Amino acid sequence: MNDFLRGKRQRGSRLAELLRGSEPVLAPGAYDALSARLIEQAGFPAVYMTGFGASASLLGRPDVGLLTMSQMVDNARRIAQAVDVPVIADADTGYGNPLNVIRAVQDYELAGVAAIHIEDQVTPKKCGHMDNKQVIPAAEMVEKIHAAAEARRSNDFLIIARTDARAVEGLDGALRRARAYCEAGADILFIEAPQNEDEIAEVARAFPAVPLLFNWAEGGKTPPMPLARLKELGYRIVIFPISTVLTAAKAIRTALDEIKAHGTPERMFPDRTAFQEFNEMIGLGEIQELEKTFAAKEGEYAKETKVR
Repeated sequence: MNDFLRGKRQRGSRLAELLRGSEPVLAPGAYDALSARLIEQAGFPAVYMTGFGASASLLGRPDVGLLTMSQMVDNARRIAQAVDVPVIADADTGYGNPLNVIRAVQDYELAGVAAIHIEDQVTPKKCGHMDNKQVIPAAEMVEKIHAAAEARRSNDFLIIARTDARAVEGLDGALRRARAYCEAGADILFIEAPQNEDEIAEVARAFPAVPLLFNWAEGGKTPPMPLARLKELGYRIVIFPISTVLTAAKAIRTALDEIKAHGTPERMFPDRTAFQEFNEMIGLGEIQELEKTFAAKEGEYAKETKVR
């Protein structure tokens, strides 16, 4: 059936199946539906909706908690509808207390994503690799994770507990929090911003039986790690939240500089995506197929009505 006609639906069970596989799940960051489609077309098994990229693309502002829950859920819905692979979405702090978390979980689940991560920063939060972060009491976050696990309609919808406590309480404090969040019902743990390879390995040793998420953020506080090493340590999900948005920003600036300097982007033509190729990327062929199908049926109906 035509993809546009049948629509897109995400199933958490597909992400769970991927997590049981032998390879880490690589999920590049999508900031909108177009970038999500490109990630899927490149052959990746999952998409990560990046809060950093969402804030940059929707507001043109940094990731400092400016987007509301409804804005984030709407963006997640558009991304989930654009692809067939599972979508993992940033849900910031859960947007308030446990009652707000319940609503957030239910809205994200209805939006069609496979998993969300909730973090233990105070509101308004900051990007996990910025300075001067603050965290809420661990007991308060435990209740948020407990509420999230209880609120989901299906156990296939996965809850990822993120702690930003490394920057505030040190690695030991972050590991204690992560353990408590796991006991509260989190399916996956996300210890944000370990600061060297030894810390990355220590996180893995602390949770040998729990799926772990690694945040591969260019220029952040965590050093770049080879995928083979992350696999060896046992990390099950690797997200690349800012790769696409940083690349897009550079490419757009280059095009604009060219137009400003020469009055035309003509010199860049060999390097840009061709018009027809781009239309195929975003599904023009599917739309044209539907136009032919339903235009034919409309013509048959008009003919039958005329005969009568």
